[in-house]
Amino acid sequence: MNYHTQKILLTENIDDEVHAYLLWCCEQSNKLYNSVLFTIRQDYFENCNHKTWFDKNDNYRISRCLRPIKVSYAQLCKDFKDDVHYQAIGGQQGQQTIKSVMEAIKGYNQLLSMWFSGELKDRPKIPSYSKTGLYQVAFTSQNIRYKPLEGICYLPIANSQRKELETPLIVIPSGVNFQPEDIAEVRIVPSNGKLWAEYLYKTQLVKASNLDYSQGLGIDHGVENWLSCISTKGKSFIVNGRKVKSINQRYNRFVAKQKQAMQRGLGGFPHSLSASRR
Repeated sequence: MNYHTQKILLTENIDDEVHAYLLWCCEQSNKLYNSVLFTIRQDYFENCNHKTWFDKNDNYRISRCLRPIKVSYAQLCKDFKDDVHYQAIGGQQGQQTIKSVMEAIKGYNQLLSMWFSGELKDRPKIPSYSKTGLYQVAFTSQNIRYKPLEGICYLPIANSQRKELETPLIVIPSGVNFQPEDIAEVRIVPSNGKLWAEYLYKTQLVKASNLDYSQGLGIDHGVENWLSCISTKGKSFIVNGRKVKSINQRYNRFVAKQKQAMQRGLGGFPHSLSASRR
């Protein structure tokens, strides 16, 4: 099984209140990431042995004896389950953020092993804190409702926020060319001052064999005719763009209906959240 990622721009393509809420979630995820990493680093530093020596100039020196960082994912989840930032984004989303810290630690341990064996010239550094103020929020496939025909995807709201937000789900644009059962994860990613949705989905791995690299395919991107293609062998085909256009129109109508409902006081996000977007 192979995995692909499809990236969708959210900024300016979702409701302002939704954007404000997702941005706030990224802030909470960032604080959780740094809190977990701080706990790991402090425990590591406190339990490291030290070595002392005199250098060639007869100066007294002291440094930590490097060793792999041992940490338990299950224990971290237990320790942080009542953390305010963990609760703010929801339990499963919080667990995904903790997994990201674990992946950084795992990478450090692997680099440290390579350095010990002489495969690396420079000594690796312990993972540092996220300084951007925003970090991704990941939703597992069990937590989302993916509606490709409607062109939308529903994301859950943490239990701790439901009383304030008056709506049980967040709506974002869907991806294309994959089915709900193929989705492994949806990530809300802050990048270059904008928010993006990354759909991680499963695909069948197709092994290319006997390819003729002297041949090529020219592709012209349009609207009604989404892709107009012709090969160097003279064969051509067109991918109809009306279906994609129809999905986009249905999504726009859905968003417009939600905005009207919010204006009538039937839903929406707190003024304090939407204000942060203005």
